[in-house]
Amino acid sequence: MTGTAPLARRTLLTGALASTGALLVAPGAAARTLADAVADVAPPAARRPVTWVPSWATAHTRPTATDPLVATGVTDRTVRHVLRLSAGTAPGGRGRLRVRLAGTFSAQPVLVGTVTVARRAPGLTGAGPGVAPETVTPVTFGGRGGGLLAAGATLVSDPVPLTVPDGGDLVVSVHLPGPTGPLSFHRNVHATGYVATGDRTSDAGDGFSTGDAAVTRSAVLLCGVDVERPGVPAVAVLGDSITEGVGTPDDADQRLTDHLARRLAERGGPVGVANLGISGNRVLLDDERFGPSGQARLDRDALALPGVDTLLVVLGVNDLQQPPSQTDPEIILAGYRQLVLRARDQGLRVVGTTITPFGGWQRWTPALEEERRYVNAALLAGAGTGRPGAFDAVADVAAALADPAGPARLRPAYDSGDGLHPSPAGAAAMAGAIGRRTLLG
Repeated sequence: MTGTAPLARRTLLTGALASTGALLVAPGAAARTLADAVADVAPPAARRPVTWVPSWATAHTRPTATDPLVATGVTDRTVRHVLRLSAGTAPGGRGRLRVRLAGTFSAQPVLVGTVTVARRAPGLTGAGPGVAPETVTPVTFGGRGGGLLAAGATLVSDPVPLTVPDGGDLVVSVHLPGPTGPLSFHRNVHATGYVATGDRTSDAGDGFSTGDAAVTRSAVLLCGVDVERPGVPAVAVLGDSITEGVGTPDDADQRLTDHLARRLAERGGPVGVANLGISGNRVLLDDERFGPSGQARLDRDALALPGVDTLLVVLGVNDLQQPPSQTDPEIILAGYRQLVLRARDQGLRVVGTTITPFGGWQRWTPALEEERRYVNAALLAGAGTGRPGAFDAVADVAAALADPAGPARLRPAYDSGDGLHPSPAGAAAMAGAIGRRTLLG
């Protein structure tokens, strides 16, 4: 791994009063200190530290005809999401969180009914809709239960008092009175969610296993949970299916971002980790099913998140292997440079990763392997040089996963079985190749 000197955490510059003479005070007016005058002209946000960091996040795509739950919308349904938070709320009973809903690809404004958050039922792991009833807490928007989510917009809740530990589970239940029309969503978060008729937001869990109750792997409207943790850093991971969790079992929290959050916490304290992986996503090209490209969604999905210090880019393999393949490596490298320049404009540290081996995958060719190695060599050579558009550091995750007997392929223990997606052990090895100092400087 290579890198540069640490970049400072993103800050807002406060305006200052400069003068070659004395501060003039109008006759009869009370004299004010220079500090008072500076406070008057400084934007309020500049006088407050960032207190919210993303603890769980996902990136949305547009529903297609093969997504029946959201393609036409719902009426009088509750969707319950079970989430693994990377950073918990503040300890000592002072914890607060907030919920973000997105109508990015919704066809029309959506009336959001009751929303609640809760901790999971004690001892419950893996799949299951159960919550600890005494922890069910209503979520408000502007002091009211529910709200109107405008098409294309984000709805951010009021702070909600609830204690959740670092690496703990949170259950978010959303009632949609409907009819909603097509809904913005993330297709597969690799965790089981639950859908039931009526307002079941306060249900202990039984209501999600009777009648017409169903399960889903999708996050419907939900796009994030932030926690109030001043001083806790955060990383936004812009990725594809490898980041999303393909190749790891559902309800096991063995995704790359899960391993990364645990490893970072063990080596210096909690870090908010936002999983912005979309299966099939690329640096360069949009796709109806796999969503806007990394370049197209960067601002909305990553740069708009609160309190992010670092952008981690885990994209590129689909630009190579997914038709139409990009066969000019310089175009892929130019796409990376644009991601770096735009993120750095927002004060973020930007860390890249090498493209992982996919020699056992159905669309691998020797020519694509040559291109992969060319791109990786260029990324590693440029990291930390300070050249415009060069990553501040690059984690060589490809080397961490490669089979020593054939570096074009994944090591057998790290292969989920398809030659492209890492297994849980592979995801852990990737996280191990991304050090805390590499990420945060």
